[in-house]
Amino acid sequence: MEIYLVEFKGSRKQYFLNLEGLQIKPGDKVIVQAERGEDLGRVTKKLQVEDPSKLIEKPLNILRFSTPEDLQRMKENEERGVKALEECQRLIHERNLEMKLVDVEYQFDGSKLTFFFTAEKRVDFRELVKELASIYRTRIELRQIGVRDEARRLGGHGCCGLQLCCTTFIREFSPITTQIAKEQNLSLNPSKISGNCGRLLCCLLYEKETYERGLELYPKIGSKYQTEKGEGVVEKINFFKEYIVVKHEEGEEKVGLVEIKKRLRKAKRVPVRSEKN
Repeated sequence: MEIYLVEFKGSRKQYFLNLEGLQIKPGDKVIVQAERGEDLGRVTKKLQVEDPSKLIEKPLNILRFSTPEDLQRMKENEERGVKALEECQRLIHERNLEMKLVDVEYQFDGSKLTFFFTAEKRVDFRELVKELASIYRTRIELRQIGVRDEARRLGGHGCCGLQLCCTTFIREFSPITTQIAKEQNLSLNPSKISGNCGRLLCCLLYEKETYERGLELYPKIGSKYQTEKGEGVVEKINFFKEYIVVKHEEGEEKVGLVEIKKRLRKAKRVPVRSEKN
């Protein structure tokens, strides 16, 4: 069964079925079913799924391709959204609510207006919702999100210079700990290992397996290592340049991965003598 991943404002993504048999390709802008009403998004990719019921979210249907009139309407919604963001921010300030407004999203058909915000603790925004509903005469939703979701909605570029991973291919966030950074021999300076959201870089997690496999070839940091200059302690591993730094009493010595492998093979060929009673 044909299933497509469709992207909406703020890098929000959702799966949809193609029950209408449309000739869809990535990049097409389509009108889709929403929980209530219709929405407009851009197709990012096609998936072949035998059993859609196994997906975490139940897919709705792609209804049709968008028209120039639809795109104009969506542009007007975005302009209205900017004004709604300013108005909601004013109301939050008036009520001294401890919440940070992040983004606003109008559903394509105007039947829903969603305000995204972050907050350190629970916020009672019931009166705020009532006033917003009286102003905009549509269904209002205030949705609390985390700081990583905030970075996804606002977008931007990471320290690598590329577009944020959370806005391109990461769909679900997974827990990341400083232990992963330690295993990759990275500095634990927060400014070095944190993303735009202020949390640990997502790339630490999906590079974890590569480091685990690669570091198996090296002696552990802090272990003793015999070189031609004598015995020393492994002080550093340079994973990318493929060498270790061994510290002796007289100074430091670099040992390349080629030499490490050569000594390991030589050690395996040395027969072990059994002690006779």
